[in-house]
Amino acid sequence: MDSEKSYDGYFKGRGAQVNPNNNFFSKSYVQEHVEGLDEPFLEAASTQIIATYPKSILSKVESPDIGFARSLNPYQGCEHGCIYCYARNSHEYWGYSAGLDFERRILVKYNAVELLEKEFERKTYLPEMIFMSGNTDCYQPIERKLQLTRKLLETMLIYKHPVSLISKNVLMLRDLDLLAELASMRLVSVAITINSLREEVRRKMEPRTATSSARMKLIEMLAERGIPVSLMVAPIVPGINSDEMPALIQQASSAGAKWASYTIVRLNGVIANIFKDWVYKNYPDRADKIIHGIEACHDGKLNDSEWGRRIRGEGQVAEGIRQLFKMAVNKYMGKEPYPILRTDLFERPNRDTQLSLF
Repeated sequence: MDSEKSYDGYFKGRGAQVNPNNNFFSKSYVQEHVEGLDEPFLEAASTQIIATYPKSILSKVESPDIGFARSLNPYQGCEHGCIYCYARNSHEYWGYSAGLDFERRILVKYNAVELLEKEFERKTYLPEMIFMSGNTDCYQPIERKLQLTRKLLETMLIYKHPVSLISKNVLMLRDLDLLAELASMRLVSVAITINSLREEVRRKMEPRTATSSARMKLIEMLAERGIPVSLMVAPIVPGINSDEMPALIQQASSAGAKWASYTIVRLNGVIANIFKDWVYKNYPDRADKIIHGIEACHDGKLNDSEWGRRIRGEGQVAEGIRQLFKMAVNKYMGKEPYPILRTDLFERPNRDTQLSLF
């Protein structure tokens, strides 16, 4: 038996409760149902770190509704285990499941810093804000040991390159020194994701993340150091956390966040089945209502890939969420414009300078 599985068949500390078949494989054995016949195929509970050495580290983002053009992800897969994570689908491209594999098989780009330096040294390179991480959290648990994110921030500082980060892990506090120095040159902005103040919700939806109170404290400490910080309320799931937006925005504003944004959950690809399995196990009394609420925001479907609409949704439910967000922001947030990061400071120092800085 899997050591993470409790007596009632629930995987403790994990978001996904199934390991569905990878759509890129026509034949494979996986655990899709908790039955006695599946026991020989159950995998080890411990998280596996897998070394990778890609040829490039910056991804070009074509989506017009994202707000950034380049993203950098030192890790693929995420031990936080957020059940709704859109990045789950990308794990299938690596040959793994979007379910439990996504939380247990973490691919590490060990040459990330070397690749970033190589990119910056290209004569044709033009500086443009880099977003960490557009896919999986750059401060997930393995970062404490490997420190890839910290080394990447050190590289950003050496080259005076703008960077924006989003995370839900208070490990970011370790790097306050680098973030404050980048902020002093208007080279960094940070978004902290919180989608519920209720621990019962967080433990189920985001099982290996920091508590909401710890994340609020992170916002406070970032603001105290002069680091531009915003609240990302994401994702909003009708019937689970859609009522919490005003309280979240009020508390984040009191902690020092000056801006806020939100997204409505969308369940593309195999994530839809993973989420439905999870919601019927965790909220059996209102699972149908939750599912129908999500569908109401996406033209009767759980998935949505249309730019613009996929993030905000449409229809009465989505409009109600939009109005609630607008009201809360107008009441608790100021009118200060979101900071535009500088690109004119970018420079290529000589090797001796790089070594002397760190």
